[in-house]
Amino acid sequence: MLDIVVAWIVDTVGALGYAGIYIMMFLESSFFPFPSEVVMIPAGYLASTGEMNIFLVVLFGIGGSLAGAVFNYYLAMKFGRQFIAKWGKYVFIEEQTLQKMERFFDKHGDISIFSGRLIPAVRQYISLPAGLAQMDIYKFSIYTSLGAGIWVLILSLLGYFIGQNQALITQYLHIIVAVILGILLVGAWYYIWKQRQAQNTTL
Repeated sequence: MLDIVVAWIVDTVGALGYAGIYIMMFLESSFFPFPSEVVMIPAGYLASTGEMNIFLVVLFGIGGSLAGAVFNYYLAMKFGRQFIAKWGKYVFIEEQTLQKMERFFDKHGDISIFSGRLIPAVRQYISLPAGLAQMDIYKFSIYTSLGAGIWVLILSLLGYFIGQNQALITQYLHIIVAVILGILLVGAWYYIWKQRQAQNTTL
């Protein structure tokens, strides 16, 4: 059922060009999570054929991702956790997912907004605990834009260079995700190590 809805969205909104990229990435980043690959990789391919501009593709992709994330942020901040837990299940936000995001945010702090945008099945929901915690909106927007920007750029370039070869896209995307997760683990370890070093210095 979800595949049919996704195909309908891509076919319908895709005809709108850059506005379609913005709208679909807004949805992907907010309450209707579907793979951003179905948006940005085809857009990157269209840029390689000259039908779109690669810089505008990336720009509108980031803009839509940020708008969707901010929507989730304010939704959580305004209506609270009880509202999200009660009604979220109707838009694919289960209680278990919400708890997982809250633990992730509590464990890693503000930087989780950046790293979470690079992790599949996390990037769509990490805005919710940030909104519940009333994280500074400017810092939230910067971290979201940086994380979303990296992901959007990767997908757009994949579409630009190998958009016609689905097998290569799948192969490279898996490798890229694995590398990103490895970098994030190293970065998280370094961040924790620096925090402990700072605490030991002050004692």
